Amino acid sequence: MQFRRSLALTTAAVALTAGLSSCGFDYATDRYYTPSVGTNDHDGSVKVLAAVVVSTEPGSGTFIASLSNRDQDNAASLTELGLSDGTPIDFEPIEIPKGGLVNLAEPPADLKLTGDFEAGDFVEVALGFESGESVVLDVPVVPNAGYYADLDGPAPAESSDEAPDEESAE
Repeated sequence: MQFRRSLALTTAAVALTAGLSSCGFDYATDRYYTPSVGTNDHDGSVKVLAAVVVSTEPGSGTFIASLSNRDQDNAASLTELGLSDGTPIDFEPIEIPKGGLVNLAEPPADLKLTGDFEAGDFVEVALGFESGESVVLDVPVVPNAGYYADLDGPAPAESSDEAPDEESAE
């Protein structure tokens, strides 16, 4: 009899705690997760993916991202871009085909931002679209090297740690 009571209590305890386990309504597999350096925004009709500012020197950098148009019937255009606390930059609108994708890194776009930032910082970048939608993102500033080399003009030359030859110094 004691065994049946213990088994019943154990079964009831397991059944009651099942609701407290990792299973529920907000599954991790139901949320966006893209392991990357850049910032993503999936809210508007144009997705902004892997947004970064590539910087060769402090105070200047090139905005790079992929823009994906969810609208299957109409093209979209990026018409405004700038730091959220600054003046938008002047550029020709960038058309994103209906249901298409534009990668601003291929070829590198000439979307130069200036302000008080350097590699390692995050800056608020505001994007505006022809439809009237806008988005403000916290975007990382990355150095013009490695994966992002040559996206903000030529990458800086590697400095040599070796001492110069005595013969070449003469």
